[in-house]
Amino acid sequence: MRIRTWIAALAATSLFAGMAAAQGSLSIATGGTGGTYYPTGGAYAEIINNHVDGYTAAAEVTGASVENSGNIARGDADIALALADTVLQAYTGTGNFGGEGEPPQLPNLRALGVAYANTVHLVTLADSGIESLADLVGKRVSVGAPGSGTEVSAASILEANGITYDDISEQRLNFNETAAALRDGDIDAGFWSVGPPTSSILDLATTRDIHIVSITGDELENGLGASEVFAPVTLAAGTYPGVDEDVTTIGTPNVILVAAEMDDQLAYDFLDALYSNIDEVIAVHPSANNTTPELALAASPIPLHPAAVQYYQDNGYDVPADLLPPN
Repeated sequence: MRIRTWIAALAATSLFAGMAAAQGSLSIATGGTGGTYYPTGGAYAEIINNHVDGYTAAAEVTGASVENSGNIARGDADIALALADTVLQAYTGTGNFGGEGEPPQLPNLRALGVAYANTVHLVTLADSGIESLADLVGKRVSVGAPGSGTEVSAASILEANGITYDDISEQRLNFNETAAALRDGDIDAGFWSVGPPTSSILDLATTRDIHIVSITGDELENGLGASEVFAPVTLAAGTYPGVDEDVTTIGTPNVILVAAEMDDQLAYDFLDALYSNIDEVIAVHPSANNTTPELALAASPIPLHPAAVQYYQDNGYDVPADLLPPN
């Protein structure tokens, strides 16, 4: 399918009045401070503050992808970052969405583009003996914060390999908490789905010898089958101190998420400002090297906002039919 081919768009890069708006003030829903969403969202806020007339913006700490999808749908945030597999579940009412007391789906979600690709990091200490997903059975494992895309991805990858929460002692910790628990010996391994490098793992690697587990062979194939937005990626040796070999793992795009109700001119102006000033975002985090129209059109898992369609077409891009918003 088209969105499985997003990895080809990444290969060409050097590195791997919204409903909540009040008087021009915009809320950007991100994640925890130990990941990549928060600094990226902060950079987006500065793009708006400096280059979009009539608006100011601020990045907000949140529980990340699941929470952010709901925030956008309800109008509690104007722009959000969220993992593509979570966004697809939210839009279609599957997985973590559409349960008892919840709407079956969030059909007003729209994409402006794709920020970058997350890389699944399965981190443990160097002497843990954990070398595969199968080795997690019986272990204490952080699967990510409640409401995070990390937990959605981790659970999907584990379940695709026949491992459920009954087989592990799962802990729902955010990135900083996961790093601290690994450092202190309170857990055996932890999942991150994040744009590398991320500060919480870098900090952990300064005090402990870490090992990032490769997902290979049948475990990789099973994991890739868990979502059409997953693709195999390589975390380059040297990304983190002490990790001296390439790591094979699974990547997931991150969607720049808005509501269908967002003002057309605001959506268009934000996209124009973002792409025109992307060097300002790259200066905050190198993952923004991947923030390109090509990746947006290859990897968006849900339809685009109408203003995004107009922006890409105005700039000479063909928009795939499945990204056109429903009438």
